[in-house]
Formats: sequence, structure tokens, C-alpha cells
Amino acid sequence: MTKLYVVSTPIGNLSDITFRAVEVLKSVEFIACEDTRRTAILLNHFGIEEKKLLSYYQPKESVQVPKILKLLEHEAVALVSDAGTPSVSDPGYRLIRSCIDRNIPVEVIPGPSSVMAALVGSGLPTDRFMFLGFLPRKSLEKYFKDLEALRDVTFIAFEAPSRLLKSVQALQSVFGDELEVCVARELTKIHEEFIRGSARQVRERLESMGEIKGEAVLLWRR
Repeated sequence: MTKLYVVSTPIGNLSDITFRAVEVLKSVEFIACEDTRRTAILLNHFGIEEKKLLSYYQPKESVQVPKILKLLEHEAVALVSDAGTPSVSDPGYRLIRSCIDRNIPVEVIPGPSSVMAALVGSGLPTDRFMFLGFLPRKSLEKYFKDLEALRDVTFIAFEAPSRLLKSVQALQSVFGDELEVCVARELTKIHEEFIRGSARQVRERLESMGEIKGEAVLLWRR
């Protein structure tokens, strides 16, 4: 049956992939992926061979979506991103929406999520949370001030390691020294780390680290 499978892949530790995800990747001939090289490494690790990999990343979405839709007239296609769940701050939305508009079945294969892993491991309340995606590169303090009206919410955002300290400094400037903050780095990898504390404490810890490496999730609670 023709269908688009949206397949979640590991965010670090390859053992986190689900049995179902492996079964789906084995069953399809075509896999649309953000980076064909990274997906090839994943497939090789699990002995998944002879797949046709379709390059599908944001600048090429407008070109690739029609091609994938054409394939979906006769073939099932799996969609993966480099890590985690496609379309969560990754390519995928346009293809998924196009399938829905054309009544092509879409089946989501859930799995690893840096958002959920960071939230649960942060120790911050999980009753109400808001995912902000990647933080803006400019006017950070204004961006944070626009969120001041929201109370009793845990905020979750992606941030580049090179900008992490600047973002924590902006949080401290807007919300004060005692704001509850957590930085989750290198989730599920060997050097996984949670830096928890007040905005001041987290800022001081980041300052002491020098160059910060690895993917990061920034969380705070008011």
C-alpha cells in the first residue's frame, strides 16, 4: 500500500531506535532523508541494504516534494531527518502537508525526541510546557520579554553551542538571577550533561567551560 512513513531516528545513541522503525526502513525501497550520508551510516549499522536514498532538505523541498509525491502514487516512502522526528525543527512539514492534502496516508513511527528527553531530565515541572524551536539570532532580550505574560510554563528551545552562553545571559537579564534554567547537552551520547540551577549558576558554569560543543536544549521555568 502506498503510504508516507514518518520515521523517528536516534538523536545520539543508535540503540535508541525502535524495532518498528527498523522494520519500516527495511520494508520500503525509497527513503527521503535530510543528509544521505548520515542516513547511510544508520542503515549500515542495522544491516539495511539496497535502499534508494532521496535527498530532502529545506532549500530543496520545493523541488523534491513533487518528485516524492510522484513516487507515492505507486510506492511507500519513508521520511527521516538527521536525528529525532522529522518536521520538528527539521524538514518534513511540506511533504507531510502535501500528502494529507492529496489523501495519501501518513503513518508516524514515534521514537527518540531531544525535546522530551531534555524536559524530563531537566527536573523542571512538566505539567505545562512550550516548545519554541530554535531561538532567534537577533533581539533575544525583546523575544524573551514578549514571553513575560506566560506564567507557570516550562519553555524549551534549541540553541547552537556557540550562542548558548549569550542566550542564558539574556534570560538572566530579562528574568533575573534566580530564574530556573537547565541546559541539556549531547543527549543520549557519551558526554551527555544536564546543567541545572539558577540563571546565574548556569551562566557561571557555561563561562567556566570555555568552548562549548555539542547539540544543546535550553529550558527555563517562570
